[in-house]
Amino acid sequence: MASRENLIEQLRSGDARSLARAISTVENHAPGWIDLLKGLFPHTGKALTIGITGSPGAGKSTLVDQLAKQFRKESHTVGIIAVDPTSPYTGGAILGDRIRMQSHFADPGIYIRSMATRGSLGGLARATADVSLVLDAAGRDIIMIETVGVGQDEVDIVRVVDVTVVILVPGMGDDVQSIKAGIMEIADIFVINKSDYDGAERVEKEIRALQSLAQREDKWTPPIVKAVATEGTGVTELMGAIREYESFMRGQNLLVSRRKHNWE
Repeated sequence: MASRENLIEQLRSGDARSLARAISTVENHAPGWIDLLKGLFPHTGKALTIGITGSPGAGKSTLVDQLAKQFRKESHTVGIIAVDPTSPYTGGAILGDRIRMQSHFADPGIYIRSMATRGSLGGLARATADVSLVLDAAGRDIIMIETVGVGQDEVDIVRVVDVTVVILVPGMGDDVQSIKAGIMEIADIFVINKSDYDGAERVEKEIRALQSLAQREDKWTPPIVKAVATEGTGVTELMGAIREYESFMRGQNLLVSRRKHNWE
């Protein structure tokens, strides 16, 4: 199909409009979406995907924003997928994340896409994985997926990423308790955001206590990074932790096996 080949070619050359069209085709399961994914698949596997999750108000968008700036400073291209609650009026995603990230608007090296939950998170993990694949094929070096909350649905979404960052904040008592129910196993890096608030030490102690109860299969101990995202504090340390885990996975050949597992 010539138009499909044409779309892939334009998308691969960095055309933002073709990228948007391809993502809409895949997200909405428009006619030809499976063939499009098949055509894109050989061009994937180069991007590092990072999942960022945490309770509402934990500062995820601010941290994603700061990370995007850092990655751009290193000349990496970035794709951001923000998984939003659906607006009851339009059926589309609330554009809060896009508005918060307007500083990147003029930068073609950053592509931001909001995805609506449409009332259920059920099929969203798959759709998020598919959109991530399109961004990967388009040549984005780094893909960040931001999700709201720390429930089972979010666990499913971040299962499609290479590195999972869980953000906690002091003063939300339920946080560390709730992460026992699944997030604990999938967190590769913990970030205590707003670490200048009272209670940051207690959150760190609780994470350490939970970590001492169970060792991961891959023998990795998730580091705990303290941050104040609004000021950019801790972002360099978080970048270092992401890189460290990436090289740990590459060294153990875990990155390939994790990706294979995600696509099964």
